[in-house]
Amino acid sequence: MKASASNRQTRESAAKVFPVTEPAELLPFLLKNVTNAGRNSIKSMLSRGQIAVNGKPETAYNYQLQTGQTVTLSKEKVIEAPPLIGLSILHEDEHLLVVVKDAGLLSIASDKETDLTAYRQLTAHVRADGNEFNRIFVVHRLDRDTSGVMMFAKSEEVQQLLQNSWQETVKERTYVALVEGMLKKPEGTISSWLKESKTLKMYSSHYPNDGLHAVTHYKVIQSNRNFSLLEVSLETGRKNQIRVHMEDIGHPIVNDKKYGSKSRAINRLGLHARVLSFVHPKTGALLRFETEIPKMFLNPFREGFTAK
Repeated sequence: MKASASNRQTRESAAKVFPVTEPAELLPFLLKNVTNAGRNSIKSMLSRGQIAVNGKPETAYNYQLQTGQTVTLSKEKVIEAPPLIGLSILHEDEHLLVVVKDAGLLSIASDKETDLTAYRQLTAHVRADGNEFNRIFVVHRLDRDTSGVMMFAKSEEVQQLLQNSWQETVKERTYVALVEGMLKKPEGTISSWLKESKTLKMYSSHYPNDGLHAVTHYKVIQSNRNFSLLEVSLETGRKNQIRVHMEDIGHPIVNDKKYGSKSRAINRLGLHARVLSFVHPKTGALLRFETEIPKMFLNPFREGFTAK
């Protein structure tokens, strides 16, 4: 145990991390924060690749830093974070990561796949400064075939703060869903009690209080006789909630064979987590992240569209 603690101290002393609290150019930021090194020394560190922004080496003096980024100063050349596959970072600070995940990428490992996951890639990302003790922690998940915004914590403390106050902390969690058919009502609410079958499929129970209560609100964005594009907001966050509720009302999500879809109008599941807004568990700031509607979700509403 003593040897492990000693190794950790050695690694931590070898790299210094400075959070960016306001926009600034990189060189002036370093001159202000690195008090034990002169201008020429800092320029040399930049040229040698010892300075990283969010884990990626940066050599430009005038690189424009943004609030929420982290600058790492290492005694050795910074190990560049491996490229992210099916994943991009929207926000990173010392407490959490907000990312957008592509459809087809697992959030965390399953029995069948342990390598290419959002969790594994982001773990490698936060360890790119050479500190093998850096970790990330799962806050919530997206299904493998669902794309969109999700969040990870950088400490167990922040993970617990977010999970224990999720209903109060999350101010907006909005999806877009491409579903089969034209809905009769332009907006509505679906409420049921969800259970999981022996085959791991979620379903709505016919009996009140039998399972986990789930509430989904929807609003039609665009529709024709074959398809509808919906804005969907969650009052609760149950497993497969939107997919079950869309099947319940007779408008399953496109390409969701598990939950009743017969259409393959697009070559992926028609569900995307578009907006995530929450109160930062440490700073108290209200953060909001919004992504574009996937372009292929709009294809069924274009003139001349034919489903394959």
